[in-house]
Amino acid sequence: MELDEVIKYELRLYVAGKTAKSVTALTNLKKYCEEHLKGQYVIEVIDLLQQPQLAEGDQIFAIPTLVRKVPEPIRKIIGDLSNEEKVLVGLNIIPVSK
Repeated sequence: MELDEVIKYELRLYVAGKTAKSVTALTNLKKYCEEHLKGQYVIEVIDLLQQPQLAEGDQIFAIPTLVRKVPEPIRKIIGDLSNEEKVLVGLNIIPVSK
């Protein structure tokens, strides 16, 4: 990565193993990021089966959960992220349709 490239979105996806919902959530997230945030994002996937202690830090109560760490404020979206508009609005990537 070049030094002049700016990561504007730090996203953390909490999953529990390779369940269908977890795989779908990651696939959808990657697709939306490539379409709307190309070169401006980083995705960290945290498997709570391997690192259960990490759930407490972001107060994770459901799986899968997407957490937008940067830019602040922190936002969370729960589910498989199949509703693209809901995800993009939830992450504040696109404005709410009127």
